[in-house]
Amino acid sequence: MASIDDAVRTDATRSRSRLRGGLVTVGTVAALLAAMGLTVLGLGAADNAVANYDASSWLWSAARSELARVNGVTARVDTRTEIPAARQHPMQVTQTDRLLLLRDLQTGQVSSLDLATLQLGATTPTTPGLGVSVALHEDSAFVVDAVQGIVRQLDPRSLTPVGEPVRYPPGITGGTFDGEGRLWIAVPSEGTVSAITAATLPSAPASAPGAGLSPEKVASYDVAEPSHELVVTALDDGVAVLDRTAGKLVRVQRGEVRPTPLTLPGPAEMPTRTSGPRVPVTVTAERRVLLVGDGGQESTFTVPGEGNRLSPAVAWADRFYCADEATGTIYSFDAGGRLVETIKGRANGPLELEVRENHLFINSPDASTARVVDDKHQVREVNKYANDVLGGDPPPVPPPPPPPKKPRVGKPSAPRSVTAAAGNAQARVSWRPAAANGAEIMKYVVEGAGKRLEVGANQRAVEIKGLTNGETYRFAVHAVNAKGAGPPRNSNPVTPTAAVPDPPASVTAEARPDGTVLVRWPAANGQGNTIARYAVTASSAGTNAPAGESTKTELVVPAGELEFGTQYAFTVVAVNSKGAGSAASPVSNTVVPFAAPGRPVDLRAGTVANQPGAITVQWAPAEANGRPVTKYVVDVGGRVSEVTETRTTVTGLGNGQNVTVKVKAVNEAGPGPEATATARTVAQPRVTVTGSSATATGATVTFTVDAGGGQATCSLSTTGEPAKAGACSSITMTGLTPGTNYTFTVTASNAAGKGTATRAQKTQPLYGIATCRNGASGPEATYCSREIPDERNGNEIFSVPRQDNDKQVGWVPNGRRLETFCKKKGEEVYAYIYNNDKRSTWWVQVNFEGKNYIPWAWLNLEGGDNINVLPTC
Repeated sequence: MASIDDAVRTDATRSRSRLRGGLVTVGTVAALLAAMGLTVLGLGAADNAVANYDASSWLWSAARSELARVNGVTARVDTRTEIPAARQHPMQVTQTDRLLLLRDLQTGQVSSLDLATLQLGATTPTTPGLGVSVALHEDSAFVVDAVQGIVRQLDPRSLTPVGEPVRYPPGITGGTFDGEGRLWIAVPSEGTVSAITAATLPSAPASAPGAGLSPEKVASYDVAEPSHELVVTALDDGVAVLDRTAGKLVRVQRGEVRPTPLTLPGPAEMPTRTSGPRVPVTVTAERRVLLVGDGGQESTFTVPGEGNRLSPAVAWADRFYCADEATGTIYSFDAGGRLVETIKGRANGPLELEVRENHLFINSPDASTARVVDDKHQVREVNKYANDVLGGDPPPVPPPPPPPKKPRVGKPSAPRSVTAAAGNAQARVSWRPAAANGAEIMKYVVEGAGKRLEVGANQRAVEIKGLTNGETYRFAVHAVNAKGAGPPRNSNPVTPTAAVPDPPASVTAEARPDGTVLVRWPAANGQGNTIARYAVTASSAGTNAPAGESTKTELVVPAGELEFGTQYAFTVVAVNSKGAGSAASPVSNTVVPFAAPGRPVDLRAGTVANQPGAITVQWAPAEANGRPVTKYVVDVGGRVSEVTETRTTVTGLGNGQNVTVKVKAVNEAGPGPEATATARTVAQPRVTVTGSSATATGATVTFTVDAGGGQATCSLSTTGEPAKAGACSSITMTGLTPGTNYTFTVTASNAAGKGTATRAQKTQPLYGIATCRNGASGPEATYCSREIPDERNGNEIFSVPRQDNDKQVGWVPNGRRLETFCKKKGEEVYAYIYNNDKRSTWWVQVNFEGKNYIPWAWLNLEGGDNINVLPTC
């Protein structure tokens, strides 16, 4: 693994290239986006630098592997920059008006981007994982290796080292600039905080540093007892250090150290940077925020909601913003602790709050949205994936996890494995953690030799000095949480002596794919006594804790004992057969424990409605467990594929096939456990006819359709008629022949094929009304009243379509309802005044003493008297 001592320039400055599109890739950085109506676009490099100064901030989008430059004034994205091979990676973004540094936590790579030219400057490696951070102020850049205790200045233009690093004991914390350009570092093992000033940069990026040109530790202050747990926030001028063990906030400003006792109901956090006179201290487990001013603690307020996924409250423009990462909600409080605004969000995941350029930027790295708050506290939402900048819809936001069950809360248990080793007039006491029992441990108390020492919850080893050689001591350790002190556990007896062994000369560590860490060292010189055991301590950022003991010259730290993805280094103390321990060895190299990835989360598999034999699969990223997930192996019904995204579509399956879907993530350690789901490809539709009805000239068929998971379209057909499309529930076909038997076919179609069902239905017969109405006077007044042999009158019925007396079969009175069959051309008949001057050559076959004919002139068809609805005889 690379450390910051190895930081070298690994990529020469690249020439600027212009593209027509708006995408700016790190490999081929484009100048600016196509015109979007924003003032920054279309300008030169100098104006681009001004635009960066004009209330803008670069925000990270992990799902897209992109940086978006958000203008605080317009609340819009004006430039997007793609970072290759960083999708779903957590990224630290540190920026000034002209420079931007990125650190990929999964790969450890640090990159610089010059905001005046939008050019990639250089890259340099660091150890992956949590433990290394980057800091930037104006032209001063630092890489802080908290595990090794090394703070090195880099030239941000080339990422080459500037002078010699500032060295501290392992396990430092802090690493943020105050408003005056001082970098503040806290050393928990010493209980101190110190300020570092940057060296002046050489005139050219690649120049070698001048003689004596190095960053300088300009001041150091005692702020706590050694081995207390410390949290640092840089101020506008100076620093505030939260002593979580003693429950106090210590301000260091203008050379003055001012402690303020606090009433802390649990472990507390602070933002890395605080603007303004009041420092917010957030007790996450209790959802409480304490505001501490120059004169001491001023007020306390409670954040609504449940759970402990609160980000530390951030001060901005006389308000305090607290983010609940479980719900994506931001709560805004005034200086008196009153809730004045609730900003509803869509995010489920980390929320980053940063004050820049007179605006508060709220970023959701795992979501498509961000928010900008101006100094009047106006909140506006930003679409980081805006299509007018770079196309594409945002990936779906994964659903929030179920709320955790509330644990039973009680006092902590006794610490495990309390061990003491004697030194020269001192003893070293170490222990394994106590069970927290639902409330985070705040500190440990070590008692013995007439002393009582309090140490931080993450500092589970302490040196007790001022002892008498030859006298035997025993020590007791107990844990304290919000519910009180737990039971003590005693150490073994130890007798300090001047006859202590030498420490091991060196230590090496190796992170192994099974999640274990192998720590090795050469045998120590016992100075005449036998070495009985070795005690190994692990150091990470701000933490020192025992990793285990071994009688050999190596120790395998079991998987899960150390946090995957976090950097650790190790020291070893040799203990002889008389219980005397050496000083600590030199610190080992830094390693990042890792194992195979976790199981993919929220696996969902579904039917692709418009594609046969296809299944869509998506999931939330698996826990990386210390190494980047390089791919996902997807098995759908035996068809195996590999993808790098968290979604895929698998084709080539059978229609209506039920399949088991298996997805597992792969990293350097190999494949992790698989997540499983089931799905079914789209099947051919199934049609079930539920009923039918008819009129004389139309029929309606009702039915249900099982679309087989697809999107079905439906139609109704019968012989001799065009098919009729309609809703997949009921279709009516018109223009049918009255009194006719039909067989109707319902067809439902989708991507997988067709399904059909049939239904027999007869249309209703069509009736006509024999119509002959008498006139007003004379012969016309009786013309329609009766049949007159051998003479013509209305409503006569014939066996042929003409008025032959010898073919007449009868006569019906006015208003007689007759069933019709068909129509036939024949002799023209004129109904005169007796039926509205109706004249026609059509004759209608009716049911009268068999099938015989009546002139249409004397028959008015029901339903509109439309002769065309009848078929031709």
